[in-house]
Amino acid sequence: MSSPVQNFLVDSIRSIPDYPKPGIIFRDITTLLGNARAFRRAVDELVQPYVGLKIDKIAGMEARGFILGGAVAHQLSAGFVPIRKKGKLPHETVSIAYSLEYGVDEMEIHLDAIQPGEKVILVDDLIATGGTAVGAVQLLRQIGADVVSACFVIDLPDLGGRQKLEALGVEVRTLVEFSGH
Repeated sequence: MSSPVQNFLVDSIRSIPDYPKPGIIFRDITTLLGNARAFRRAVDELVQPYVGLKIDKIAGMEARGFILGGAVAHQLSAGFVPIRKKGKLPHETVSIAYSLEYGVDEMEIHLDAIQPGEKVILVDDLIATGGTAVGAVQLLRQIGADVVSACFVIDLPDLGGRQKLEALGVEVRTLVEFSGH
């Protein structure tokens, strides 16, 4: 059952059929980000369960995770850590290869971005098959992070990403769902 908040957020997300290829419906959050009320509501909803908890860092995946994660970090008075595509960070890094629907990619994080035991929330716009998010959790744990949760605006539950994160013992929080892919 959808709440008024969920309906508002769904209505703020543009759906683009047959992008990037036929049969795919792309869920575009740039319309949500461009709507001040919707952007604020999404950030407030992502933050709400963690208010009053000691969260050390928010990790955001390139690129929309930077926008959402930065706002969440600000609201929780936590630091922000970017997880980037390989070759984009200037200091000593650690990297991981992860599976995509169509192949393999690599992402990295600064080796000194998180101290062992720090409580971290992973933030991105969407969870689909889970390959990128699983890779990010593994990368964060590799440098000693205690991954408290993974938060997304959109869940595509038919693709199974949430279950992959939960199988790693990561709590998953999403704001809205869309069927299909």
